[in-house]
Amino acid sequence: MADMKLLLVLLCAGAGAIYGQTAAAVDLMPDESLHGWTRIPIPPVDGLQPKMQWHVDTARHVLVCTGDGGHEWLRYDKLLGDFVLDVDWRFTPRAPGEKRYNSGIGVRLSQYGEIWYQAQTGLSGGYFFGNNIVDGALQRFNLSKQMTENRVKPAGEWNHYEIRAVGPQLTLAINGAVVSELPNCGLLRGYIGLEAEHYEVTFQNLKLQTLE
Repeated sequence: MADMKLLLVLLCAGAGAIYGQTAAAVDLMPDESLHGWTRIPIPPVDGLQPKMQWHVDTARHVLVCTGDGGHEWLRYDKLLGDFVLDVDWRFTPRAPGEKRYNSGIGVRLSQYGEIWYQAQTGLSGGYFFGNNIVDGALQRFNLSKQMTENRVKPAGEWNHYEIRAVGPQLTLAINGAVVSELPNCGLLRGYIGLEAEHYEVTFQNLKLQTLE
């Protein structure tokens, strides 16, 4: 029996060497100085507006984007390969009937955002779109029509996104179900970003688990 247990341990260790190690999830919530995160204009050539629209509420452990400082990414400054990213987010409600809420969660971004893959966070649903690399050239794509269902909740309610990036495969699950997949991501290492696009949005429970 002891020999059998030892064999199982060795087999598990060997499997770990073959398939790689999965790190424990880490909390990505920045401190009040936003250390480790950088603002990147969208598009990159436009330049940043001087107004700072991001702040961390340490009491509530949330990151708030007021949406009044221009179109930009807040980029996490660690280059990543394969990972699982969990994020909770919600829009601050505006006038009744407002439907144009807009933001997004970027993955596999190039350093300055020329190449980007975004999980849309609008009320019309969540799906991948962006600038992919296809045959050595940038190619815009939009998977809104391939979205299986709209699982995004109304403004004021929290949504949970799980984004998996494994090799060329990107998978987006919203509130517990997969709704969008991109099988041919052309950039295998990149950055995570949170998008500011003219609406107040709050993020919490930013958890990253690397898979390499």
